Amino acid sequence: MEKDFTVVALDAMGGDNAPMEIVKGGIEAINARDDIKVILVGIEEDINKELDKYEYDKMRVSVVNATEVIATEEPPVAAIRKKKDSSIVVAMNLVKNKQADAFVSAGSSGAVLVGGQLIVGRIKGIERPPLAPLIPTKDGVALLIDCGANVDARATHLLQFAKMGSVYMEHVVGIKNPRVALVNIGAEEEKGNALVKETMPLLKNCTDINFIGSIEARDIPSGYADVIVCEAFTGNVILKLYEGIGSVMLGKIKESLMSSLKTKIGAILIKPALKKTLKSFNTEEYGGAPLLGLNGLVVKTHGNSTANEVKNSIIQCVSFKKEKINEKIKEKLLIEQN
Repeated sequence: MEKDFTVVALDAMGGDNAPMEIVKGGIEAINARDDIKVILVGIEEDINKELDKYEYDKMRVSVVNATEVIATEEPPVAAIRKKKDSSIVVAMNLVKNKQADAFVSAGSSGAVLVGGQLIVGRIKGIERPPLAPLIPTKDGVALLIDCGANVDARATHLLQFAKMGSVYMEHVVGIKNPRVALVNIGAEEEKGNALVKETMPLLKNCTDINFIGSIEARDIPSGYADVIVCEAFTGNVILKLYEGIGSVMLGKIKESLMSSLKTKIGAILIKPALKKTLKSFNTEEYGGAPLLGLNGLVVKTHGNSTANEVKNSIIQCVSFKKEKINEKIKEKLLIEQN
C-alpha cells in the first residue's frame, strides 16, 4: 500500500532565523517521521546552500523558488496583493491548489493572517478564522482561541471559536469532551464586559460543547479548562504574559541553581526531573498556532522560531490531516446551521 504523506509547504524565508533554522527544522521533521514531505519555498539558491549541510531523503524534500520576501513591517494586505512571488504567497497557493496539505511560516503574522483568508480561503459558514496555540498547563495543554487574529470579535465569533477549539482538542490532542471556558474577570455570570455578557448565554445554550463557565487568567495554568475562549486582544495579552513569565522563571531557576557549590550539586541530582518539567512548559514543544476555519491548514510559528519549533509545527500538521479536522469543523457548522 502506498504511504499517505502529509505534504507541508514551508516558508523558508520567514522569521528572524531564516533560512537556517527553518530549513533545519524541515529536515528534522522528515527525519523524525516517515510520513511527511516538505516543500521548501523561497530563494532557491539560499535554500540549497542550507540543504547541502544535511543528509536527508531527497525524495521527501523539494524546493519551489520564490524571488520575493514579505518583511514584518510591510502592510500585510498590500504585500499579499503586490508580492505575488513572495514565499508566503507562493506557498499558500500550493495549499489552495491542493499541492500541499498545510502551510507553516515564522514570517509576518499580518501577511499570514491576510493570506490565509484571501488565498487559502475560509470554510463556508466560518465568520472569522481564529489563531489557536496550545499553551502548557499543570495537567498538560490547553488551547487558547483566539490569540491574535480577531481583536474586535463578536459573540457569534466566540461561539464558533469554542466549537472549532473543541474539535481540535478532541481529535488532534485526544481530549474527549474537552472543557470549554470563557475568559472573564470573575466566576460570576454578571461580571465581564459587553462581549463576555453577550457570549455567555450563547455558550451555555450550545449543546455540542462542554461549557463549564468563566475562567480567570490565574486559573488557566492550573488546567481548569481545555479550550480557553476569548477575543484576540485578550488572548494575545495572555499568551505574551505566559511566554514572558516562563522565560523569566526559567532564567531565575538557572541562576539559583548556579549560585553556590551546594546548589550546583543539587542541580546535578535533580537535572533529569527538572529537565522534563521545564520541557513541558516550553512553548516550542507544542508547535505553532493553527489558523482554524480555512479550506487548508495554515500554521503560524513565532518570529524567532528555532528548528525545534519548526519541526514540531510540521509534525502537528500530520494529526490535523489524518483526523480530518476541517471535515469535522464543517460537521459542527451543519449542526449550528440546522
